[in-house]
Amino acid sequence: MKLLFVHQNFPGQYLYLAPEMKKRGHECIALTDFANTRDSSIPVLKYKHEAPKVDPAVTRLGRNYTQMSDRGVTVARACMQLRQTKGYVPDVIFGHSGWGETLFLKEVWPEAKLLIYAEFYYKGRGADVGFDPEFNPPNFDQVMIAQGRAGHLGQSLLHADAGLAPTEWQASTFPPKLREMIKVIHDGVNTDVMAPNPQAQVTLPDGRILHAGDEVLTFVNRNLEPYRGYHTFMRALPEVMAARPNAQVVIVGGDEVSYGSAPKDRKGWKELILSEVADKLDMNRVHFMGKVPYDQFVAIMQISRAHAYLTYPFVLSWSMIEAMSAGAHVVGSSTAPVTEVIRDGVNGSLVDFFDVKGWSAKLIHALAEPEAYDAIRIAARRTALERYDQRILLPQMIDWVESFGPKTAL
Repeated sequence: MKLLFVHQNFPGQYLYLAPEMKKRGHECIALTDFANTRDSSIPVLKYKHEAPKVDPAVTRLGRNYTQMSDRGVTVARACMQLRQTKGYVPDVIFGHSGWGETLFLKEVWPEAKLLIYAEFYYKGRGADVGFDPEFNPPNFDQVMIAQGRAGHLGQSLLHADAGLAPTEWQASTFPPKLREMIKVIHDGVNTDVMAPNPQAQVTLPDGRILHAGDEVLTFVNRNLEPYRGYHTFMRALPEVMAARPNAQVVIVGGDEVSYGSAPKDRKGWKELILSEVADKLDMNRVHFMGKVPYDQFVAIMQISRAHAYLTYPFVLSWSMIEAMSAGAHVVGSSTAPVTEVIRDGVNGSLVDFFDVKGWSAKLIHALAEPEAYDAIRIAARRTALERYDQRILLPQMIDWVESFGPKTAL
């Protein structure tokens, strides 16, 4: 079949799926934003979107829809040109709905099947909005803003043939009628690459080398921000480092904002939160790595004695399951969707997101008594192999996508 992937940051969630579909003989192409420079093994077409300026006073709660639908219009025009000049008509379109790119694709190709990667549905209560009163105090305006942000997501799925979500909890954020359209299949992790390695080592920015077996505490996210519990982790560190004078802390992540808002008068959260606790830390043992290549990330997970993962009730990071696959002892926040994966004391440890003292105590014990968590590390690896191995999940995703393609007569 002719299969079109649409994602402004392609390959994104299609990193494994797209090449496999091509390998199976399907004619695959991708459409992505002109600014996206990521490598791809399948042909990529690009659209150039110059976002019109939005007047907040005029658009108010419709601002998000205005921005997303503007991108949707750009994508639709690019697709219409593709149809008119090349005669291209896909059998199946698989696009991420998060940025409005799929909104009008059925108007261009009504004969195509449209599949949506339904990652998350914003709502006023029960998820990220109002969860953290320090940075996101609950108020009714926030509830209405969240509902406004959901407008394009609901429209995208309503105009599609089906949706796909990576976790049960993320699927559950959609209204019941839309939830009926969504299949749950996680993207999966490469458990061969992300596997325990007693010979793993990581070179720090100052030239020191850390090895598997060393007392290493890790924290990893795309960007260091409240949505991923950076503030709670950093506030727990002074007590941890005082109790564990040989511990090395390796922190991976950029200083931009992936989710939520930037702090006032600052580009990112890294220095703002660090400034609260820096005078209580031995900064010679705290290593900010920035964003790292994937092979270095793998090694960091392999040398981790304890890995802290926190998140608001929001999208689950691939890195948490990858850490489990590497055999790390993951200490996670007791928030959805973490609790969908981790059972406290079985394949990881859970701590209340806001309990700084609790985080300090658990991380201290995890670093001091690693052998006490050997069974948990083994169970974490088993969870990754049994529930999140791409060798299991990728065939399920392939079957799901192919079920919408043209049927061959017997």
